[in-house]
Amino acid sequence: MKMNPAQSALFETFLSDNPSLVLLKDEILSAAEMLISCYEQGGKVLTCGNGGSAADAEHIVGELMKGFLLKRPLDEQERAALQNAGAAETFADGLQKGLPAISLVSQVSLMTAYLNDVDPDMVFAQQVFAYGQGNDVLIGLSTSGNSRDVVNAVLAARARGAKTLCITGEKESKLSALSDLCIRVPSATTYRVQEYTLPIYHILCALVELQFFTV
Repeated sequence: MKMNPAQSALFETFLSDNPSLVLLKDEILSAAEMLISCYEQGGKVLTCGNGGSAADAEHIVGELMKGFLLKRPLDEQERAALQNAGAAETFADGLQKGLPAISLVSQVSLMTAYLNDVDPDMVFAQQVFAYGQGNDVLIGLSTSGNSRDVVNAVLAARARGAKTLCITGEKESKLSALSDLCIRVPSATTYRVQEYTLPIYHILCALVELQFFTV
């Protein structure tokens, strides 16, 4: 990945602050490149996981859909479009540019219906099959790398032609075998995997943001 000066500086700080993740720097940069390519081609990001990983799936969407490190104000063309639609001149001040992302753990009515009526292990796969398109990226989070519903979501994404990025514990797993890119953090202990996962997705969101929005 060719980084601009702001990205390079931020990534160097990340490596300095997280020495235990230095060996994963190539995988992290490849993941950032995958996400940037997704958005350059008009795609979106889908996220899923269970338990603490479900919370991380939500967190990622929050960082992408609004300003993370940057404010992301609307440009003049976007502001004019809002005024042409009948909005007040100040309406645009309450909006920011977003990077489209959907958390698959948030669809409570759909999820509970699917859990009850069809198959609990397919609850994310159903959403991926409905939402997924060729320029999208599915981010699957699983501390073991073997969560059945996340594995099935990856299979559905592959069928839809979407890219798959997973973050797991250090052991080889079904997700490490199936995904286009799997970042395996240096632990197999659940809470430690989750602690490593957070700075990884934070730097990914920051690098993507700095690709599309100015400092």
